[in-house]
Amino acid sequence: MTAPAGRARKAGVVFDGKAFVAGLSTAPGVYRMLAEDGAVLYVGKAADLRKRVASYFNATPKAARTMAMIAQIARMEVTVTRTEAEALLLENQLIKSLKPRYNVSLRDDKSYPYVLVTKDDWPRIAVHRGPRNVPGRYFGPYPGVTAVRETLNLMQKLFKLRNCEDSVFRNRSRPCLQHQIGRCTAPCVGLVSERDYADAVRRASMFLDGRSDALNDEVARDMEAAAARLDFEEAARLRDLLGNIRGMQARQYVDGRVAELDVLACAMRGTHACVLLLSFRDGRNLGTRAFHPRTNGSDDPAEVLAAFVSQHYAEQPAPREIVLDRAIEDVALLEQALGESGGRRVQIKTSVRGDRARYVDLARRNAEIALASEMGSQAAQQARAESLREMLGLAEPAQRIECFDISHTMGEATVASCVVFDAQGAVRGQYRRYNINGVEPGDDYAAMHQALTRRFKRAVESDGVVPDVLLIDGGAGQVAQARDVLQTLGITGVCLVGVAKGEARKPGDETLLLPDGRELKPGASSPGLQLVQQVRDEAHRFAITGHRGRRQKARSTSRLEDIPGIGPRRRASLLKHFGGLGGLKGAGVEEIAQVEGVNAALARRIYATLHGLDAGAPGQGLD
Repeated sequence: MTAPAGRARKAGVVFDGKAFVAGLSTAPGVYRMLAEDGAVLYVGKAADLRKRVASYFNATPKAARTMAMIAQIARMEVTVTRTEAEALLLENQLIKSLKPRYNVSLRDDKSYPYVLVTKDDWPRIAVHRGPRNVPGRYFGPYPGVTAVRETLNLMQKLFKLRNCEDSVFRNRSRPCLQHQIGRCTAPCVGLVSERDYADAVRRASMFLDGRSDALNDEVARDMEAAAARLDFEEAARLRDLLGNIRGMQARQYVDGRVAELDVLACAMRGTHACVLLLSFRDGRNLGTRAFHPRTNGSDDPAEVLAAFVSQHYAEQPAPREIVLDRAIEDVALLEQALGESGGRRVQIKTSVRGDRARYVDLARRNAEIALASEMGSQAAQQARAESLREMLGLAEPAQRIECFDISHTMGEATVASCVVFDAQGAVRGQYRRYNINGVEPGDDYAAMHQALTRRFKRAVESDGVVPDVLLIDGGAGQVAQARDVLQTLGITGVCLVGVAKGEARKPGDETLLLPDGRELKPGASSPGLQLVQQVRDEAHRFAITGHRGRRQKARSTSRLEDIPGIGPRRRASLLKHFGGLGGLKGAGVEEIAQVEGVNAALARRIYATLHGLDAGAPGQGLD
C-alpha cells in the first residue's frame, strides 16, 4: 500500500510531512530525513527550507527511489544557515560524517599526493601523502604520484633543492651524488649560502603556485642587475634558469593551452558510476584519475556529477575553471561556495568549444573505459565472494574480511598488519599496522597474539566492529593464537581461517585450516581461494612495507641524536672530524675529546652510546 501524499509510513510510524512543512522557515539551510531506527536516510540543502521540503510531500509524481525513501521517514531535522553557500558546506560535512543511505557519496580510499616544501632552516622538497601534519607548504593535490614525481624532477633541475631525509642531511660530511649531477646545491655541507638557498625555495614556490610570469620577470631583473655590477657568472646562471623556465612554458603551452583547469566527465551503467578527473595546472597536464562514487540507487549522471563536484571540492582546493560534460543543478551556488572557500573566482562551464571540447571528449571516453574495467572487476569479486561462502559454509557472502600477517628480519623491527576487504574490495582507509614490542625476537606466535589482542580488545571496548571472516597468514600455531584471543575476549560469530602455504610455497597449493581441525585444499582454480590469496597477499605487502619502514628508521636515525649535550653543531663537528658515523665509532675516547666543544665526560658518553656500554660503569675502557 502506498502512503498518501504528505505522509510517510514505516513499520507503523506515520510522519506527517505537510504538518512538518507548515512550521518550517523560508531561510536557507540543511534538512535530514531519519528512519525509525535513527538511521539517516538523506541529507539535502535548500535555499528555502519550507519550499524544498514541501516538494517531497506534494502530489507531483516522483521516481521510485525517491518514493521508497519518503516511505521510510519517521522524522526530520533541519538546520538553518545564513547563506546557501553555508548550507552547501554543511551538507557536504554531514554527508561525509553520517553516510546517509540515499545520498550519492564520494568513495576514494587513496589519499591525494602533494608536493611538500618543508618549513626548515634548509627546506626540502618531497612528495607527501596522508595527513598534512608536517610543517611546510603543500602544493596540489595532484591526480597521481607520477605527476608529483615529474614535478619534483623539474624542481630539482631548475632550482636544485634538496630532497634527502633530515637524518641524512644532518649527518653528511661531503656532497652526495645529487650535487655531482647538478640537481642539488649541497646545503648539507655549506656549499650554498642560506640567503641563496632561501631565494631558490621562494622561486620554486612561485613556480608551483603557477606564478611563472612573475617569476620570469623577477629572474630577468636579477640577471640584468648582476650583469650591471659585472657579476657575469651569476648573470649566466640566471640566464640559464630563465631559459629553462621559458622552455618549459613553451612546451606546456603546446601540450595544454590552459592555465588552471579541471575537466570532469561522468559515465553510468545502471547505478554504477565513474567520474573521471583530468587536471591542468600552470598549463601542465597532470593526468587523469577515476572515481567510483556510491550512487545508493541513483541512475542520474547529472545528480552524481553534481554530488561529486560539491563533495570533491569541499575537500580539495578548486581551480579557477571547472569544465563538465553535462549540465548540473545549482551551478551559481557552487561557484559562489567554491569561490568563497578558495578566496578567488571559480567558473563552472558545461558548453565549451575548441581545446576544452576535445578535453571533455577525452575525459568522457576514459570514464567509459574506467567504468567498464571497474564493473568487470566487481563482477569477478562477487563471484569469488560467493565461492568463498560455499567453501566455508557461510549463510551469506562475507561483508567484511580481515587478514593478519607478521613481518620481521631475524626478529628485528617486528610489525603486524591488518588489511580489510568488503564486498567491493580493499578498504584501505581501515588498514592498520601494529608495532610489536615486548616479545622474544622471532616469536611469531606471541607477535600474532599481541596484534590480535590489540585489534579485538578495541572492538569489545569501543566500536564493536568484527569481521565475518578472519584470515591468519600461518599454520596451526597462529590459528590457535587467534582462537585463544577470540575466546578470551568473548567474541563469537567470526569464521576463523588459517592460510598455510604448500610445501613448495607455490600459489594454489595453500591449505585452509579451520578451528574445528578440518583442512581444505581448494586448488588454484577455485575463485574462493583466489579471493583468499588476494587478501593474504595484500596483508603480506602491507606488513613488509611497514617492517621495512620501521627498520630503515631505526638504522637511519643517528644515535648521536639520543645523547644529552649533543646538538646540531657538535654533531656536525664530530661527523666532519671523523668523516662520518663509522669513523666516529672507530675512535677512542681520547680522540673524541680532541674535537672542539667535546670534553672528556661527553666523549665518554658518546663512546658508551655508540658501543652499547654504560658510561658510569668501571672496567669498560672509558677511564
